[in-house]
Amino acid sequence: MAIQWFPGHMHLTQKAIAERVKDIDVVIELLDARLPGSSANPMLADLTGHKPGLKVLNKQDLADPERTALWLAHYNDRPATRAIGLDASQTTPARRLIDACHELAPSRGGMAKPMRVLICGIPNVGKSTLINTLIGGRKAKTGDEAGITKLEQRITLADDFYLWDTPGMLWPRIIVAKSGYNLAASGAIGRNAFDEEEVALELLDALRQHYAALVQARFSLDAVDGLTDERLLEAIGRKRGALLGQGRVNLQKAAEIVMNEFRSGKLGRITLETPQEFAAWVAAGELLEAERRAKKEARAQKKHPRPDRGAPPAAPSGAD
Repeated sequence: MAIQWFPGHMHLTQKAIAERVKDIDVVIELLDARLPGSSANPMLADLTGHKPGLKVLNKQDLADPERTALWLAHYNDRPATRAIGLDASQTTPARRLIDACHELAPSRGGMAKPMRVLICGIPNVGKSTLINTLIGGRKAKTGDEAGITKLEQRITLADDFYLWDTPGMLWPRIIVAKSGYNLAASGAIGRNAFDEEEVALELLDALRQHYAALVQARFSLDAVDGLTDERLLEAIGRKRGALLGQGRVNLQKAAEIVMNEFRSGKLGRITLETPQEFAAWVAAGELLEAERRAKKEARAQKKHPRPDRGAPPAAPSGAD
């Protein structure tokens, strides 16, 4: 199943970013440190052109520190790009954003040339929490739900530092299947856009391979090795009392338990992808997308054939 979610207000956000970025000095993209590749918006490079970029791996306190280091190195190797890890609720690390922006745009600063920064990110990545930390208040709305912020906001962090906050935005078509599942597992996609049991099974598949000990300890299981994803979900449901009549497991409830434990960090510090894994997923997704487009064009050509431009023009009706 391909997971897709692009509500109408995201079209407006896309247009707002394209217009606003003309006057912006630095673009901050807030990423989820547990899925740094999947939470990076592939549209952003086209929308922001060659503006200097700061990649912020938010929620790093929930992520695997070894994998976070890999991702920071991956992004810091890019030109005109800096990357830092952050826990948006901590004031001191949050202030690092201002210093990083000045490093990327050293010619900006002072009342004559104030720093102008645009902050973007997927839904529920923690932008509003971060902004509230920066300004020391609760100006931006927050919540554990995708799509809380709906309008662009300008926030003054200092007399010469302006920050434009945009609503969370995904992209019209998610071509990397694993990214869709990881985004859904993280809470970045609206609940009505995916099947929770299916997403939980995909999440458990990743956890079995890389974090089996954490799963075993958290759910007090005798073993994880040798269990299929389906059997593992059933075992978790039984341990947590998610039962229906006649001892059957409520798989919907079990799936909600697994995702909530992951989102809250109760399972432990987990990152669902490495730069190498994500690159492989993207390559496979681009190949499938190219095949899909080729089939679509073939169907359109069959339905509405184009005239052969190389053929001589047909003789007029009645010509000798």
